[in-house]
Amino acid sequence: MEIIQIVGLCVVTTILVVLLREDRPEIALQMSIVVGVIILLRMINQILAIVEYLRDLSLRANISNLYISTVFKIIGIAYIAEFGSQICKDAGSHSIASKIEFSAKVFILVLSFPVLMAVMDLIIKILP
Repeated sequence: MEIIQIVGLCVVTTILVVLLREDRPEIALQMSIVVGVIILLRMINQILAIVEYLRDLSLRANISNLYISTVFKIIGIAYIAEFGSQICKDAGSHSIASKIEFSAKVFILVLSFPVLMAVMDLIIKILP
């Protein structure tokens, strides 16, 4: 199972990071970033499979491509922001991590506005 390999890699890296953090914090940070990128790259196939499945499902359900692409963008923003935020936290920059999270929330709000307006229009049409 692939998850066992990923967890094993993370546990070994965590042990090394803890050991190196005192003497060589820059190498410890670089190791954390590299492992994060490796895991992200290993997950690309699974992510693409999920995206393809959701696209197929949306076509069968006759859902507008605008809504599905908006959802994908929102999910992408959330994952990228979380990844960047965690890297900043690992480096000890909690304030920068907070700014990344704030920016992501604003972008998500902006992207979700057309969907929210469509839902509001639908509710208004349903009400007498």
